[in-house]
Amino acid sequence: MAEEKGRVCVTGGTGFIGSWIIKTLLEDGYTVNTTVRADPGKKRDISFLTNLPGASEKLKIFTADLSKPESFNEAIEGCVGIFHTATPMDFEESEPEEVVTKRNIDGALGILKACKNSKTVKRVVYTSSASAVYLQEKELDVLDESHWSDVNLLRTLKPFAWPYSVSKTLAEKAVLEFGEQHGLEIVTVIPTFVVGPFICPKLPASVYSSLSFLFGDKNPFAMSHLHIVHVDDVARAHIFLFEHPNPKGRYNCSPFIAPLEEVVQILSPKYPEFNIPTLEEVKNIKGNKLSHLTSKKLKDAGFEFKYSVEEMLDDTIQCCKEKGYL
Repeated sequence: MAEEKGRVCVTGGTGFIGSWIIKTLLEDGYTVNTTVRADPGKKRDISFLTNLPGASEKLKIFTADLSKPESFNEAIEGCVGIFHTATPMDFEESEPEEVVTKRNIDGALGILKACKNSKTVKRVVYTSSASAVYLQEKELDVLDESHWSDVNLLRTLKPFAWPYSVSKTLAEKAVLEFGEQHGLEIVTVIPTFVVGPFICPKLPASVYSSLSFLFGDKNPFAMSHLHIVHVDDVARAHIFLFEHPNPKGRYNCSPFIAPLEEVVQILSPKYPEFNIPTLEEVKNIKGNKLSHLTSKKLKDAGFEFKYSVEEMLDDTIQCCKEKGYL
């Protein structure tokens, strides 16, 4: 067992990224508080968290909700760091954009106020999204941390999952602004579509969206390239930035983009049982070639990505098969 490193809090502990961060923190020697939404009927099975190695001694679970930011106070008390991963994931646009955005911002700022009042929290690592970067008025091949999605353009064009993109863009801006105004150390991690194995029981939206063709669905984002990052790299990037002596602001977490032709060439011979598009079909996709989010800043800070495209795809498919999704 690794040496004891102190108590930290992970919000959104039942989510794809949150649960993997908890797993990694426990392995690294941290004591972890995590928050989950209320479950009055006790219908939700969270044994995937309580059964993690070290969880019985070092994991404490609290109930909290972004709609009631004060509900996070108890989980944050006594912690040296916060990993704020909790966010409403509403790709289906079942709620108005302004409702999703308000809950996201109010929840994040309420959590940050609790961090400031705690007197123990040294740093907050906030999970943002590539959707807070992608949409630009001018098409660019490469985007770095200075680029932000154009909220007005999102509201005008209304692309797939646009309310989510608006909420993540405005929430990340509000979080960084709060840190500057109140002297609270905050860094943000900006992953592209997160794939790989998942310990949560529900199929993650990012896995389904990026590999929708495996599930017999059309590509909702109409992408000619896959912008993917392994969940383990994302979790390690969060912890790396928490432990870094002097991190600053935003960090893209996106090792590369893979043309769909490359993905098809990797998957077709290995998984003949799936209805994988042919190279001809892929070439006919007229979808958007989203810009590459460069992770130069993260790599220059000393972080190393571990997984190749093939490893990401294999890990994702094996996990989906084991859990009965494929």
